[in-house]
Amino acid sequence: MDSPSRDDIRRLLKTFGIAADEAILMHLARNPGRDPLRIRLTLADLTDYKGSPPAEALNLEMEGDIRR
Repeated sequence: MDSPSRDDIRRLLKTFGIAADEAILMHLARNPGRDPLRIRLTLADLTDYKGSPPAEALNLEMEGDIRR
């Protein structure tokens, strides 16, 4: 993997992480409760491959609880 690709990946993930953190904190503030917040993070390839998609699609999902 060349460096520009890794730099792009890291920049996108950092931006997502900051935005997700802010969104989750705002959601928790607006929706107080005792039970953990159950969330799913999804990564999906949105590229238009013009009829020739890769044999295996890029798809990653992670689920977890956030304690209140």
